[in-house]
Amino acid sequence: MAVNNLAKKKDGNASQSLQIEKAAETVSGQLDKVIHERMRLGIISALAANEKLSFTDLKNLLNTTDGNISVHARKLEEAGYLSFEKSFKGRMPLTEYKITTDGKKALERYLSHMEALIKAMKKG
Repeated sequence: MAVNNLAKKKDGNASQSLQIEKAAETVSGQLDKVIHERMRLGIISALAANEKLSFTDLKNLLNTTDGNISVHARKLEEAGYLSFEKSFKGRMPLTEYKITTDGKKALERYLSHMEALIKAMKKG
């Protein structure tokens, strides 16, 4: 009898593991690959929390290089998730970024998917 209960418990754990795995696959298949990259997630999150940020603000906030910000901001711009405006402050060039409506929606979807994954893991 104890062996049967142990087998059922093991089968239950295996079934639960499969459910978690299936939920993780579903959610990860839906994750926005543009936002999912760490630096781009940092940029889009910072912009969601601020009306606008300068290139320098983002670089300092995320503790990264000029090249890193440039490359990842360009990817987000190509996806339509942020916009930028170039101007001058005195004689110094100033690039300011803003999150777009599509960027906000994409971030909300991403966060919903991550929440679903967390819930699936907690059930397990």
